[in-house]
Amino acid sequence: MPDQPALLVHADWSTAARKRTMAVARRAGDVYHVAAPEPVGDLGTFWDRLRDRSDGGRALVGFDFPIGLPAAYARAAGIDDFRSVLPDLGRGDWAAFYDLATVPDEIDLRRPFYPGGTGTGTRRTDLTDALGVGSFDALRRRCEQATPTRGSASPLFWTVGGQQVGRAAIAGWRDLLAPALRRDPGALALWPFDGDLSDLLAGDVPVVAETYPAEAGLHVGLPPPGRGWSKRRRDGRCAQGPALFRWAACRPVVFSSQLCALIEDGFGEAATGEDAFDAAVGLFGMIEVVLGHRPPGAPGAPDVRGVEGWILGQSPDA
Repeated sequence: MPDQPALLVHADWSTAARKRTMAVARRAGDVYHVAAPEPVGDLGTFWDRLRDRSDGGRALVGFDFPIGLPAAYARAAGIDDFRSVLPDLGRGDWAAFYDLATVPDEIDLRRPFYPGGTGTGTRRTDLTDALGVGSFDALRRRCEQATPTRGSASPLFWTVGGQQVGRAAIAGWRDLLAPALRRDPGALALWPFDGDLSDLLAGDVPVVAETYPAEAGLHVGLPPPGRGWSKRRRDGRCAQGPALFRWAACRPVVFSSQLCALIEDGFGEAATGEDAFDAAVGLFGMIEVVLGHRPPGAPGAPDVRGVEGWILGQSPDA
């Protein structure tokens, strides 16, 4: 990919601000220098800090939360362009969009996230019936379907369970992406909605992409999580260190001494070790793409490019 950005940032996301962690790589000449993961920090100043760190150069920013809507829901809601509707969500006719429905009667196309609370006594059919889609699987985007190396993701609008992503998406859309687009519709480029990645990186605004660390890990030589190792355990993360160092040795990439120590240590015993690991691995996957070792991946299907979006680096055949 000819237009390699000066700055790469990957944020491992969470509803809890203390758990949001990002890894950063800066390009110097033809080499990316990767620092140890750090807190994402205040979302209100995120884009200003990004501009300062990129020194006016191009930046690619990856977020580990869904960026896009399931096509079945979008058709029912009359949405044909995610990019256009995103700044309006949470306002006007969409004022209740981010409010989690607590009972089935509160669910509708303009209030699709469910359930609030613990989810005790709730059913998946509460959601599918209210939204008028045929099945729970229809609420998954194409990029969230099961692949040979991983299971299917939890649908965007289902907000309970260990794999749920809806609450994190709410925080990312409501508190970070939408405010920036409302201030200036041209402030960000959203891949793949705004075009091919190479074209967007030739522009002069930050490019935003969706990532999935478990997918990115496969691209840099890690085995699928849950198949003989767990990224939630320090010993599991530590066991992947040699593969990460082998990957870096084959690329124009330099790890800081602090990052090397973290990798060798399995990112520590703290509960935040998994967050730092995911932030780093997601960044390495982004580097694979911008260096041209892996295609961005988004299919050309109108639903994908207009409404659903795609996970950076995931095969279009997945």
